[in-house]
Amino acid sequence: MSGGVDSSVAAHLLQRQGHQVIGVFMRHGILADTECRSGESQSTVNPLPILSNHRPSQGEQRQASHKQGCCTASDAADARRVAELLGIDFYAINLDKDFARIVDYFVDEYNAARTPNPCVMCNNWIKFGRLFDYAESIDATFVATGHYAQLDATADEPALYRGQDASKDQSYVLFGIDRSHLQRMMLPVGSFDKPSIRQLAAELNLDVASKRDSQEICFVAPGQHSEFVASRSPQITTNGNIVTTEGEIVGAHDGYQKFTIGQRRGLGTALGEPRFVTRIDPITRDVVIGRRAELARKSLVATQANWLIDPPQRATRCCAQIRYNSSAQSATLYPTDEQVFEVVFDDDCYAVAPGQAVVCYVDNRVLGGGWIESTA
Repeated sequence: MSGGVDSSVAAHLLQRQGHQVIGVFMRHGILADTECRSGESQSTVNPLPILSNHRPSQGEQRQASHKQGCCTASDAADARRVAELLGIDFYAINLDKDFARIVDYFVDEYNAARTPNPCVMCNNWIKFGRLFDYAESIDATFVATGHYAQLDATADEPALYRGQDASKDQSYVLFGIDRSHLQRMMLPVGSFDKPSIRQLAAELNLDVASKRDSQEICFVAPGQHSEFVASRSPQITTNGNIVTTEGEIVGAHDGYQKFTIGQRRGLGTALGEPRFVTRIDPITRDVVIGRRAELARKSLVATQANWLIDPPQRATRCCAQIRYNSSAQSATLYPTDEQVFEVVFDDDCYAVAPGQAVVCYVDNRVLGGGWIESTA
């Protein structure tokens, strides 16, 4: 329970289905460590510390209000109030050390001139990783979240599908979960659209019914990711030149972590026509810019594949999605082995960014995906 409307209504829906529901809030302590720790009980159950009765003070909530995402003290207070209204047990678990792994990944990827996706990693490592450990410790049968995706458990093995609300579908960020976890997952809001969830929350008199969705990375303030990366790795130099695809130096930049493939705004150049970031070189520290046509790619190679089906053994027609907020494109998947595959697009695909995930679908079912290593 993040303190948002989706997980709050998810808890109600599970309760309505007859399940014994336990609310769990994840605290990571990044950026505002003292605010998240203030008033904490130090009791421990199995490997995960538990805070069972912490009520953030108004001061805590004010101090944490500058943070984004779903892990602030005020979010914890929202989640607790919902749990109290529903009459369910509620625990906040301290995942500071586990979440540090997410932050390290985020910083390392940007320093390697790649575009990270910490939300996918949080799902892989924490929400459907460490929370399963916690579920085991309290003998819980399932782990449920408020993600907009659907599970079909009617076949011999559960299958993951897109959510009914196409504008909110979050199946993309779930591709990396352990296949064995599908049989113990529940996604109660996946068959609803967002307006229906908000309406149900209002009917339940939940204060979070009109709460804004969290849009930012939960441990970085909006627009501050480059400063965050620099503060976490001051020993690394990332400033360099802005160079055209023809090799002409047209400007300078103070850190390539401020750029991503496909970026148009904020380039600091005026060349009389739109230019886009086409490549970032961590060796020369050049940010290469070109025309939109130069962003076109015919194929990509992905590594660290994770499959929610039996790993493909031959060429497979699919639709491939290269970022969370993009549409999937018709393509053919060519497996190299269980960990590496190539995607060849039917039509040019634009702004394919190394470091991002590519997720493959057939008829809205998630086959699996991997991390974009290279493009051609």
